[in-house]
Amino acid sequence: MYDFHQFTPNLQKAVKLSLEAAKYYGSSYIGSEHILFGILNVPESRACQILQAAGVREQDYRAAFVRTLNKSVKLSGFTPRTKNMFDKACEFAIQRDGAGASVGTEFMLFAILIDDESVGVRLLRMLGVDIDEMLNSLAEEVDLGEEEPEPQQQGGYAGYQQVFGKPPQYEGAPREKQSPATSVRFGIDLTQKAREGKIDPVIGRKKEIDKIIQVLSRRTKNNPVLIGEPGVGKSAVVEGLAQAIVKGEVPDLLLGKTVFSLDLPGMLAGAKYRGEFEERLKEVIENIQKNGNIILFIDEIHSIVGAGASADNSMDAANILKPMLARGELQTIGATTIDEYRKYIEKDSALERRFTPVIVEQPSVEETIEILRGLRDKYEAHHKVTISDEAIVAAASLSDRYITDRFLPDKAIDLIDEAASRARLDSYNGPSGIKEKEHEIERLNAEKNKAVRRDDFLAAQQCLDKIRRIEGEIEKIRIDWEKNRGETHATIGSDDVAKIVAGWTGIPVVKLTEEESRRLLHLEEELHKRVIGQDEAVSAIAKAIRRARAGLKDPNRPIGSFIFVGPTGVGKTELSKALAAAMFGDERLMVRMDMSEFMEKHSVSKIIGAPPGYVGFEDAGGQLTEKIRRKPYSVVLFDEIEKAHPDVFNILLQILDDGRLTDSRGRVVSFKNTIIIMTSNVGASKASEMNRLGFAGSEPTKEEESEYDRMKEKINEELKAQFKPEFLNRVDEVIIFHKLSRADASRICDLFLSVLAERLKRREIELVVTDAARDKLLDEGYDSVYGARPLKRVIQRRLEDALSEEILANKVSAGQKVKADVEGDKFVFVPLEG
Repeated sequence: MYDFHQFTPNLQKAVKLSLEAAKYYGSSYIGSEHILFGILNVPESRACQILQAAGVREQDYRAAFVRTLNKSVKLSGFTPRTKNMFDKACEFAIQRDGAGASVGTEFMLFAILIDDESVGVRLLRMLGVDIDEMLNSLAEEVDLGEEEPEPQQQGGYAGYQQVFGKPPQYEGAPREKQSPATSVRFGIDLTQKAREGKIDPVIGRKKEIDKIIQVLSRRTKNNPVLIGEPGVGKSAVVEGLAQAIVKGEVPDLLLGKTVFSLDLPGMLAGAKYRGEFEERLKEVIENIQKNGNIILFIDEIHSIVGAGASADNSMDAANILKPMLARGELQTIGATTIDEYRKYIEKDSALERRFTPVIVEQPSVEETIEILRGLRDKYEAHHKVTISDEAIVAAASLSDRYITDRFLPDKAIDLIDEAASRARLDSYNGPSGIKEKEHEIERLNAEKNKAVRRDDFLAAQQCLDKIRRIEGEIEKIRIDWEKNRGETHATIGSDDVAKIVAGWTGIPVVKLTEEESRRLLHLEEELHKRVIGQDEAVSAIAKAIRRARAGLKDPNRPIGSFIFVGPTGVGKTELSKALAAAMFGDERLMVRMDMSEFMEKHSVSKIIGAPPGYVGFEDAGGQLTEKIRRKPYSVVLFDEIEKAHPDVFNILLQILDDGRLTDSRGRVVSFKNTIIIMTSNVGASKASEMNRLGFAGSEPTKEEESEYDRMKEKINEELKAQFKPEFLNRVDEVIIFHKLSRADASRICDLFLSVLAERLKRREIELVVTDAARDKLLDEGYDSVYGARPLKRVIQRRLEDALSEEILANKVSAGQKVKADVEGDKFVFVPLEG
């Protein structure tokens, strides 16, 4: 029979807390689950340390305890099972230490764990505890007694377990077995991962690694912080240091060091009581200082600023670390982005001076190719594919050219990874040819059933023989495919990478893989299908784009930048749409900015976004920058540019010259894959006065060419008077649009009518327009001053409006062929046969 006076103070306290918990939660009994609750709330007890080492957190146990509490039990006081556990605990203590021995919490925990049916054990299993592992640890401890030599100072991986995996060892406390749940508690041992070959090779970062080693070798303030854009390889540099330490390629000062990546979110998780996070961090720091052989790596180091602070406690992780960082007692490597370093670290000058910045630049395309070649084996082994050298070169070059909002080598690695993943999935689609044979079997089965129903058993037997023969062929194909499947791997080529780029950017894959020079040579033909009567304009823009694409221009500038000058309605906007369709495959890839909306000085913020402190800064970016960030391959149309405020032109200068624009949040938006078109009515009156020259296939005469040159000079003079020289000097070409002749208007009329006929065709109505009706439309709609828009309005008023009335009145219906004719001044619609 147990005696409470034999219980140690810790066990007495745990039992008292279990009684209080039963009363608080409305339980009329005290079971093993209550005793475990009490033990977990006596942190200095040995049993609590053992439970914590197994990964049991008090708050997790409390939640499970409350959920499973059985309030319907009518027992009062300790349950018989619990009393039996007390007896067992006393027996274990006497067996080890003799009569009169004190019963500690570890004996009580052992007595609970050996009862596999107890509620307490079930709760521990729910929390993922390995009961057998804990029992083995406890059995060794109970048999050996509590006296054991003080643990020796440990280094290397054992030092990591001491720091991160195990609670502090009190003097005289027995050494416990390391539980799997605690082997990685608040960090990752990068040197151990490097030893096991679990870290990818680090290529081309020797300069940065040497700089880190140089800073770590200092006597004080030996704390480097890696600063670079997301995806340039900051964490990889630290992994490279770990690999160098394992290989012994470091100075003697760093040999045998262990690099640990601190899991700061893991330390914060569950630390809901005041001081709990600080206690965990202090414990880690003290053990690192005792060990003296650990280099701490804190990824996203800006997160230590404010971590653990609360409304009534301003002590955060940064303030806890500052003294040790300054004295050189805590060797720490940090990593953060440029923006976050500026926002969090630079703002705290006391923290900033304790770190030495190491800038990690984005590698070049050539360096990225070498990095990808070094990683090729890893990705080939993972995806079971073969990655060709062409795919590696394509991933580096295409990602640099088309994926402008991310950084090398991360975006190139992602391209290879996804292309390999897609190729591997495609290889699991099964052997080719089986689907057709299965369809043939279905057809033969249907024929066989029909033959049986008409009692034609000979035909049914023939169908059955064919089915069996085809089934044998299918089985042979499957066997051969399975045999070859393990021997051959899919090969990743440049086309596979191009498809991934197309999926990410929205550009049709044909635009990336098609022979671009061939497409550009026929660019005029594509544009002439939609733009009529502007041969000079189409030719000039096609030549400028060919120059740019041939590599004769600065690759960091836009593909082309043009000013379209001419009267209204002659095709300036239509040419922009046609250019977007020809270059990028879709006319919707055109960003249109109406510059009449940017007449005020403050309207610059509409383009790049509201500045900090103004309404809208956090909500939305600039109208232009956000659209180009999402669709970086577009035609950008600035309509009626002369109406914009002069400050807007200052914004355009860096777009035209450097192919980039920085928005209000400091993000650089690339315009190097855009075509910039600006329309203007400056000099439009001069252009409308020009004579027609060289259309309808005839060559312009020398007189006409000289007249065109003189008129162009006059228009350029007016442009110089309107715009600043530094603006005009950055534009590739000023393109002058002529007024439309009647012949041009006739072709445009045919174009408009074909569009209308296509819309009616979708309603299954065929439209035929007579020559008389067409001439009538042209007579009413042609206007040399206003261009093609009056013609479009006439077709809408005379044809579309009248046709809609006929359709609503059921005079014209689906499946009919309708002739549009003119009788006097009225358009009539006559149904035709067939």
